[in-house]
Amino acid sequence: MLKQVSIYAENKKGNLQKITGTLAEKGINIWGSVTNDSAEYGIIRMIVDDPQEAARVLQEEGFLCKLCDVIGVEMADEVGALNKLLQALQESNINIDYIYLSFDRESGLPVQILHTPDTAEVASCIRAKGFRLV
Repeated sequence: MLKQVSIYAENKKGNLQKITGTLAEKGINIWGSVTNDSAEYGIIRMIVDDPQEAARVLQEEGFLCKLCDVIGVEMADEVGALNKLLQALQESNINIDYIYLSFDRESGLPVQILHTPDTAEVASCIRAKGFRLV
């Protein structure tokens, strides 16, 4: 199971750079991220190499952070790979809250990051269908 850092940040110029700069200064590597915005605030979701430390240093900078479990599914880099995963989830009647892309630094393969209400159960199901989790 992977830990994701969710950062709630005011939607203003320079805030995303402040986050990435803080992480860079502390030597924390960002493996994947997605940003969703609204009129006033945004949520930046990240997979990093040290999620507890990332949350700690960002909170010191005044950002509201939350850690949560997510599932990383390694995928073949080929047409239809994501569809195969989504089909397997559909067949198992599994809903995902959100999904975004990262990649495995060692294998070079894409990794889909999934958030679901019950990560342990969904991870078990995905493994049983032949997918590799990271």
